[in-house]
Amino acid sequence: RQFPGCGNIVTFSQFLFIAVEGFIFEANFGRKRPAIPIRNYFIMVAMFFTVSVVNNYALNLNIAMPLHMIFRSGSLIASMALGIIILKKRYSMSKYSSIALVSLGIFTCTFMSAKQVASDSSLNQEDGPQAFLWWLLGIAALTFALLMSARMGIFQETLYKKFGKHSKEALFYNHALPLPGFLLLAPNIYQHAVLFNQSELFQVPVIGLTLPIMWFYLLMNVITQYVCIRGVFILTTECTSLTVTLVVTLRKFVSLIFSILYFQNPFTGWHWLGTAFVFVGTLMYTEVWNSLGPLLARCRRRRRPKEE
Repeated sequence: RQFPGCGNIVTFSQFLFIAVEGFIFEANFGRKRPAIPIRNYFIMVAMFFTVSVVNNYALNLNIAMPLHMIFRSGSLIASMALGIIILKKRYSMSKYSSIALVSLGIFTCTFMSAKQVASDSSLNQEDGPQAFLWWLLGIAALTFALLMSARMGIFQETLYKKFGKHSKEALFYNHALPLPGFLLLAPNIYQHAVLFNQSELFQVPVIGLTLPIMWFYLLMNVITQYVCIRGVFILTTECTSLTVTLVVTLRKFVSLIFSILYFQNPFTGWHWLGTAFVFVGTLMYTEVWNSLGPLLARCRRRRRPKEE
């Protein structure tokens, strides 16, 4: 919120921390050979790095954080589309209906955000068209990242089927191999490191250490991101990509609600309607209703002897 363009230093710090931890505990200081051929990791890493950087830059293109979260929650659409094109999959009518609902939700939120950008820009007629063009570029960046992320998920699932499940190894290589790519972003990372040094001082509780507050925020972000991404990589080896997508989408929903309430981001009734479409469509796609029926029936059967 204080430095909207700091995404690169945040991502670099996350990658560096996870890579160092994996090099020590997973790769055994480089002595352990990877179970999956390294060339496959290079392909996955190229996708992963591209998605991370593009999503970061989208925030600099008049994309509000709630819209950013909602748009990325449409990963089910991208997964289904690429599954049909690449894997030649076919789905039931209920699946197509749920995807239509998710698409409607994203369109609603995107359209209303476009109106907000236009109205805000109308206060300055000179910057209005330019601001709206930057917003369109941001939407294009989010769309590209969404499709690339879905393609990465299909590629990752194919690798696990062929070579076995190695979540810790995949976590390490996905974060270690892209590190040289951050050299291209070094000026931006250095610029924000200087800005972080100039932020107000903060005394860390318990240990009493004093440091600029932005570095404390970054440290907390790195730790929580490590816990999050490790859980996601373990989930990819234990569950189908559909289940992983559902869990990540619901996590984004919680982040969205927190973002709106705590940071007081603008969110209209139309945005709420679009959000409802997105997440109801997600639940329809995973057929959670069909799973709840037998579960409730079993609960009723268990209660009857006690009631009698």
